[in-house]
Amino acid sequence: MTKTIEDYSLTEVMQKIEEILNQNPGPIEGLQAIYQYNITGDEEGTYQLHLANGQAKVIEGSESEANCTLIMSLGNFRQFLLGKLNGTAAFMSGKLKIKGDIGKAIKMEGILRQYNVKEYL
Repeated sequence: MTKTIEDYSLTEVMQKIEEILNQNPGPIEGLQAIYQYNITGDEEGTYQLHLANGQAKVIEGSESEANCTLIMSLGNFRQFLLGKLNGTAAFMSGKLKIKGDIGKAIKMEGILRQYNVKEYL
């Protein structure tokens, strides 16, 4: 039986993101940024995605100052990763809150689209 994204815990989703980005670092080459994800709801947590030198590293917690913080529920985060929830629409409807560099948030959505995350989750 194949796992769907709903079967993954938040920690597993974040680990999978790190794995996917590092398998094909092309889209993140040259990007230096720290993204923080504050996930709310039934399963909540804070994770940072550090991008530097074509490498991705996911860290639980908020050990560094983030360039961009995205705040959303786990359900909305899963839909966002699958490309079923547009970042702009989520922001305008209040499903996504952004602190920091909004340009980096837009860039992240574009990067995730290039990876077609739904093939992996």
